[in-house]
Amino acid sequence: MGNSFIQIYLNNRIKFLYTFSVLFVIFSIIIGLFAGTVTITVPDILKIVTQHITGIHLYQGPKSTDMIIWEIRFSRVVLAFFVGASLSLAGAAFQGLLRNPLADPYTIGVSSGASLGAVLVIYFQLNLLWLKGFTLPIFAIAGGGITLTLVFGITRLASSTLANETIILAGIILSSFTGALVSLLMALTPREDVRQILYWLMGSVSMRGWDHVQLILPFFIIGAIILLLHAKELNGLALGDQSAQFIGISVKKKKRLILIAASVLTGGAVAVSGAVGFVGLVIPHLVRLVSGANHKHVLPLTLLIGGGYLVLADLAARTIISPRELPIGVVTALIGAPIFTMLLVKERMRRRRI
Repeated sequence: MGNSFIQIYLNNRIKFLYTFSVLFVIFSIIIGLFAGTVTITVPDILKIVTQHITGIHLYQGPKSTDMIIWEIRFSRVVLAFFVGASLSLAGAAFQGLLRNPLADPYTIGVSSGASLGAVLVIYFQLNLLWLKGFTLPIFAIAGGGITLTLVFGITRLASSTLANETIILAGIILSSFTGALVSLLMALTPREDVRQILYWLMGSVSMRGWDHVQLILPFFIIGAIILLLHAKELNGLALGDQSAQFIGISVKKKKRLILIAASVLTGGAVAVSGAVGFVGLVIPHLVRLVSGANHKHVLPLTLLIGGGYLVLADLAARTIISPRELPIGVVTALIGAPIFTMLLVKERMRRRRI
């Protein structure tokens, strides 16, 4: 009787969390579309968005309003959602795989490698015509991929079993090295270009459009599908390598695949938005607190909450000091750092009581 009651309670709680997450995403998107220097009514916003999605002509107002909603606000909101969802999902995978609550998309150096690729483009003023204006994001993705390859190389030399501690240490080493290279390039960069590098390193989704959404979309789809299909393996790996191997999981193969998928998500996000911190660190942690440790629910809930959160963070970034904008990475750090500090203190106090 007691077990059935607990099961009913857990099922209802999970249903509530999914309902809340979906409503949170819808709310964040509507608020993101509604807020701005030009006031546009919610019915008009819905008509414009529906018109572009379905092709049915519903909106009768001025074309300038249509352009503001569809080309500027909605593309930005969608991009912010994909960036937040990618970083959060990658963070959840890293934390589960490495069994470390401090793990996030920056732990294994992929973000630092992507940042170095982007800074190289800015420093050398590269603009390859055959990349059709996407030189910076393509180089950023390539930088993240090269860094991940180096992490695997160092880990394989030091530990044939891809030990979690070795992966984290290899990531920290490469993050420090690539960070030093970025600092060197900034020191050598002409003063007028330093601001551009700094703004990119702090993260932003402003001045982006549907082209950037199309760029991140394949990376998001590939990475998200792989991780969502490996929720069971993540549950096993979270128990430890020996336990996972005992229940039939190919530890080395699955670790490599999950790391690649999470890094693809990170590389795609960093390529279009720059370095946005604390999203992949805080959101998965908060979701685990309310949903439990089962990655079957942690991953999709993290995806939804992380996407909606970054939409609201971007809204704050563009409205707090309007008409000027803050880098979105500044907002996520200002929000994320105290929240994560509070979580760490709470966790430490809980362990002391135990």
